[in-house]
Amino acid sequence: MNGRDPEGDERGPVTIAYIAESAGVSVPTVSKVLNGRSGVSDGTRARVEALINQYGYQKPPGSRSNVVELVFRELESMWAVEIIRGVERVAGRSRVGVMVSEFGLHDSTGMSMDDTVGRRPQCVLSVAQLSEAEREQLRAKGIPFVVFDPTTELPDDVPFVGATNWRGGHAAARHLIGLGHRRIAMIGGPDEVLCCRARLAGYGSAMLEAGLPMDAELVVRAPLTREDGRAAARALLTGPDRPTAIFAANDLQALGVYQAAREVGLRIPEDLSVVGFDDLPVVAWADPPLTTVHQPLTEMAVAATELALALGRGEQIPQIGVEIATTLVVRNSTAPPKG
Repeated sequence: MNGRDPEGDERGPVTIAYIAESAGVSVPTVSKVLNGRSGVSDGTRARVEALINQYGYQKPPGSRSNVVELVFRELESMWAVEIIRGVERVAGRSRVGVMVSEFGLHDSTGMSMDDTVGRRPQCVLSVAQLSEAEREQLRAKGIPFVVFDPTTELPDDVPFVGATNWRGGHAAARHLIGLGHRRIAMIGGPDEVLCCRARLAGYGSAMLEAGLPMDAELVVRAPLTREDGRAAARALLTGPDRPTAIFAANDLQALGVYQAAREVGLRIPEDLSVVGFDDLPVVAWADPPLTTVHQPLTEMAVAATELALALGRGEQIPQIGVEIATTLVVRNSTAPPKG
């Protein structure tokens, strides 16, 4: 039990709210002092600490830890490092710890939401898509959460941070159209993945605006891997009327297009222009360097962590969802078509 008022009255255990009222500050300010976070003036911190000592206040044993938990389904991706970098940037400023968990998409022995709830983090940032049951587990324990780059439609009350995928797909197709390409293929991702549908829709809109037909033979859907990008590109490039440009739904697919082009004797960009999506660090070192849509993973992680920590502090947030702008990065894999 926490200490009582020194005058000996029976108002019950001293709470953070009572300390905040006594100090003339907000509850989040007292929380910052208790958790050693910045953003509090020296005078205010001293006043709050004096009251904490005077009343003998201690955090309840079931209170949340001073940690943000970053949850992945699998860590074996080139995106993970960029996301972790953004989370740690904010955590360092906010003086909170970071725990990275892998739920084990293909491994039944992996950790689960039960483990996360048991650790009682201050908040959860989930790169993994949370099921309704997992979201309810977190809500039941009062642990706020934010979904990073959602792959499916979310209920209106679920906070998220994503990217402008439609805009990115539109920019990629417009770039190729502006170079003079008319037979522009797209290797899309799985239909059930929200960002893939948005990128395909952006491509389709740009084609429609340019008065170019949406040829069903030029749109191929494939998993977001290098090998599947290669297989899809081979099918496109060995047909009777091959495209002069290919927009891939992600950079891994685009690198598969590079491989397929070499196998059928085509040069990039002389015979085939290629655009990817993500701007992974490795594609700047491809031969030739890949033109791609930059998905600001680190900036998205920064925004998601700031949003999650604000929810953890009990603050009101201005909007439930945030989309960070994508940008087209033009390198050497695109050029006007021959002739």
